[in-house]
Amino acid sequence: MREILGRRRRLLSQRGEGRPELLSAALTFATQWQWPVLPGVTADARGRCGCPDPECTVPGAHPFDPGLLAATTDARMVRWWWTNRPTAPIVLATGGKAPCAVSLPALPAAHALAALDRKGMRLGPVIASPTRWALLVKPYSMEQLGELLYAKDFVPGSLRFHGSGGYIALPPSETGQGAITWERAPLPGSASPWVPDVEAVVDAVVEALTRTGVSAPEL
Repeated sequence: MREILGRRRRLLSQRGEGRPELLSAALTFATQWQWPVLPGVTADARGRCGCPDPECTVPGAHPFDPGLLAATTDARMVRWWWTNRPTAPIVLATGGKAPCAVSLPALPAAHALAALDRKGMRLGPVIASPTRWALLVKPYSMEQLGELLYAKDFVPGSLRFHGSGGYIALPPSETGQGAITWERAPLPGSASPWVPDVEAVVDAVVEALTRTGVSAPEL
């Protein structure tokens, strides 16, 4: 318990040193869009994660304390978190009533989006980090995803699926790997952004990667 209290004292001492746009964005996600969010682990100046894992592969881009199950749409809790942890990344708990996501390495993602634009396909918001881009999609079940992938002759191994029980960092977070931004920003307004079905996105991304001949390396 002393360790937890010590951590909270350190967090409280950081008040006023953060970025107000993080709190504003977190409140928009939680209260206007009804996306459950929670603070992620803050990375240090060298990009090292604040979690106990020295080999963390997603520094500053995942939940730790509190855990993922604490994600909420409650404005009071969101205000409390980002008042006490003003530089914490914003983490979305995917699935349930919140969007899920399909992510792939940044370079193949850029080529895939360009191909989808030429095709005239409608996409929802797209989140970009320095290494991966994530396309937001409607919530899906593991059974639905399993059937979708089983029907495919080929699915790039670098595709990742952020479904129920998963998470993804949201803009304008700063992580150990760099800034999280909107590659395709949601349209302004109070309503929750439109997102496509996962089937449409996976079909289109796999086809685009195949047609453009762009390999999607494991990252």
